[in-house]
Amino acid sequence: MNPLTAKLRKYFVMGSQDCIRDPEETLLEAIQAGITTFQYREKGPNSLSGEAEVELGRKLRKICKDHGVLFIINDKVDLAETLDADGIHVGQGDAPVEKVREQFPDKIIGLSVTSVDEVKKSRIDLVDYVGAGPIYATQTKPGKKPAGLAWLQDIRKLHPELPIVAIGGIKPENADTVLDAGADGLAVVTAISHSDQIKEAVHNL
Repeated sequence: MNPLTAKLRKYFVMGSQDCIRDPEETLLEAIQAGITTFQYREKGPNSLSGEAEVELGRKLRKICKDHGVLFIINDKVDLAETLDADGIHVGQGDAPVEKVREQFPDKIIGLSVTSVDEVKKSRIDLVDYVGAGPIYATQTKPGKKPAGLAWLQDIRKLHPELPIVAIGGIKPENADTVLDAGADGLAVVTAISHSDQIKEAVHNL
């Protein structure tokens, strides 16, 4: 098994715009409940930018470092460097993975994919894992057509050793189904950030 796979099992994505409570408290409670990777994603309406984004990022980075949880930055290459992130996650329309790998030869790199065709066209040899989805409809990706479950197994056949993190509409009640379809890890946003029972939500994933 790829040694990274276990660390991607419970993958929490969050920015201040996703929280109903203080982001630091939310992250700390999620870590204490058992998340294994955290992705800092300030994006969309009401998200932070500039120094405010960096300041919160430093606080969340420290929480992850103190507790041995991977800290990944979404999209923003400069922020990944500023915060000394463990890795960076990019989408199909973000910085090309070739450039990201050249800049960060030793960091974890994740790539979003939404179809088998995208997987075939991407430099999978340069990334450490893929984020596959949205599996189900999700408010964090409005307008994106759900990819469903069947194609996870297709990715696995193409890349048997590649860690696959499924994302998009994943909740405790469908988590087992997604894992059975071929995902190694589950990435969630509101299933944790909007929960008033974070310990239970993480446990059920």
